[in-house]
Amino acid sequence: STTEKPILLNSIADAEAFVSGAEVAVIGFFQDPQSPEAEQFRLAAGQIAEVPFGLSGSAAVLSHYGASANTVALFRRVDNDRRDLDMSSRDVDAKKLARFVRMNELRLVTEYDPVTAIGVMQSSLQFNLLLITDKMSPKHPERMRKFRAAAELYKGKILFILLDSNLKSNERILSYFQLKKSQLPALAIFHTPDDEHDVLTADEISIERLQDFCNRFLQ
Repeated sequence: STTEKPILLNSIADAEAFVSGAEVAVIGFFQDPQSPEAEQFRLAAGQIAEVPFGLSGSAAVLSHYGASANTVALFRRVDNDRRDLDMSSRDVDAKKLARFVRMNELRLVTEYDPVTAIGVMQSSLQFNLLLITDKMSPKHPERMRKFRAAAELYKGKILFILLDSNLKSNERILSYFQLKKSQLPALAIFHTPDDEHDVLTADEISIERLQDFCNRFLQ
């Protein structure tokens, strides 16, 4: 995109519109927008194209969000959560900031990998629904469309996770749910506090079937 990153947020209204307009949004709160910390923030913003970055030096905006100077806050809509990173520490650079964003950028549908796993584990949502499937399958785009549509219905209740069965690091998750690759695609729903779970193998995944599976488990 040709738009400048990060976007300057000069008022509370600007900041609120910025946060509510994205699944994941990052704001850097810097009293001095030319400080070395703000410079590292700009570098990280340039590295992560798909996440919007905003920057504010406004005392009113900092106060509104209860943020101290040199703080980066990541806001996510899926569980209405916020994660903060203190940029004052000398060892926090663009690379560490980029990793912080990658770890915590939970979306309506989050793809599970060793980096996003950390954010998934720390989510405040106690229910996870996994779509375990082959991303290379010609049916994948249509499955994802339905999975994403269902995720909208359970926002704030269930974390929807895509698990690519081709990734070697995901093999132990298949064995945890006692699934073989020949049984995929499959849905697995999971209650994190007590490891209670249920599995549904289904070649055709409809939104109605997803809802039925989720509602039965939630009840």
